[in-house]
Amino acid sequence: MAAGKSQDESSFNHSQSYVARRVSEALSQIPAEVVTRAVEILLKAPEIFVYGAGRSGIIGRAFAMRLVQVGLAAFVIGESTTPIVRAGDAVFILSGRGESQSSIQTANIVRREGAQLIVLTGRSTSKLAHAANLAIPLEFPEDAEQPRLAPLGTLFESASLQFTDALITSIMRARGESEDSMRRRHAIMV
Repeated sequence: MAAGKSQDESSFNHSQSYVARRVSEALSQIPAEVVTRAVEILLKAPEIFVYGAGRSGIIGRAFAMRLVQVGLAAFVIGESTTPIVRAGDAVFILSGRGESQSSIQTANIVRREGAQLIVLTGRSTSKLAHAANLAIPLEFPEDAEQPRLAPLGTLFESASLQFTDALITSIMRARGESEDSMRRRHAIMV
């Protein structure tokens, strides 16, 4: 082994650099007017519902938590205490492929009830994107390094977390919120 970095350290650094570069490139492609529209929909909604399956669902839960901390009424679809989606509400679905049956079924219910549907997806031509009032594409054309350095949905999921966290800062600004006001709504951990 060469002096300096181990193979594991080199692989980690290469992967981290690759993911950071690809995510940054994808996020820079999202038009400002799409972000503005997403903020408008979310701020107008009496209640916001978030849905995602698998790792997208984990990121969705983190987004819902931040929405509550910024002072909005937000729920995760599928939790036992989640109320019914009604007309005027907003639903935010995260789905890499945009074709999962559970996401499409959720979108169909949302549309039937008259709620606004925002979809964050890795495929702008997916069924889910077509069902959305606002589709936000986070597309990652596959290259030779992707399967080795960012397997499965890693790029979409990493970009989704960064996008939703950045979206929170836009909502904070629009509502006049600060980190201190958000901290007062942060869950108390025992």
